[in-house]
Amino acid sequence: NANEKRDCRIFEEYAFYLIEIARKSSGVDEDFQLNIDGNIYAFDSTTIDLCLNVFWWAKFRKTKGGIKLHTLYDIKTSIPCFIHISTASVNDMNALDLLYYEPGGYYILDRGYVDYERLYRIHQCSAYFVVRAKSNLQFRRIYSNKVNKTGGVLVDQIGKLTGFYTSKSYPEKLRRIKFYDKETDKELMFLTNNFDLTAEEIAQLYKYRWKVELFFKWIKQHLKIKSFWGTSINAVKIQVYSAIIAYCLVALVCNKLKIDRSTYDILQILSISLLDKTPLNELLTNQKYKDVKELYNNQLKISWI
Repeated sequence: NANEKRDCRIFEEYAFYLIEIARKSSGVDEDFQLNIDGNIYAFDSTTIDLCLNVFWWAKFRKTKGGIKLHTLYDIKTSIPCFIHISTASVNDMNALDLLYYEPGGYYILDRGYVDYERLYRIHQCSAYFVVRAKSNLQFRRIYSNKVNKTGGVLVDQIGKLTGFYTSKSYPEKLRRIKFYDKETDKELMFLTNNFDLTAEEIAQLYKYRWKVELFFKWIKQHLKIKSFWGTSINAVKIQVYSAIIAYCLVALVCNKLKIDRSTYDILQILSISLLDKTPLNELLTNQKYKDVKELYNNQLKISWI
């Protein structure tokens, strides 16, 4: 009842405030190996299923409800920098219209976001995109760059779109790269408007997109946003933004205190030590907290005799 009356915009604004602080305090992750100037973002969405009989406003299909969490994820700092919550029926590409594109920034997109008019908007903002191409791509090669096939790059071409509508939506040159991924034994095709990076760097940029997938998995599993206490859209948004706030706070603790632990470990240590008066730095560096397991305090069942 309280979550229905509280305004979710309070939690939304505070979440974005903490996101800004967390990004400023975070350095570049050690697992990011590329030497590229400018911010690098991955944009994607995840669907959270809801019962349509209870969450009547979250229409998705005839018998199914849900919401989508559209997220712009900072690859270098591992911090989400933009969150938008919509019903699951909203097309993913529509969320691209809500973004502000930084000049010199890189935006990594899955092939579900292939919309040439919107991609051209990114190009006009002097930003770069890397998107996985669809199988029905109509592309005319103008010239080819030399490739080193031992690195996995099969094709590196510069050309233009040849479709009637697509060529009008994106009239400039594009770069098409075909890459063989040994791990998945698949050939992947990428489109980008960046002509300076090597083809291997473009493929590696797209590989970093898995970070946003890990973020979705992490926040669903550990911050409890798969079940909700309130049924109104306001209550659902409050709970999601509270999870983002918790994620940013844990990231701030990790960065400020330079703790050599994962975000998951820090969250679990804090969850079982809420009433502990030990200083935070000592609490998180104490060796007895190795391999912290998540607590499951399920209510006991009533036994009828």
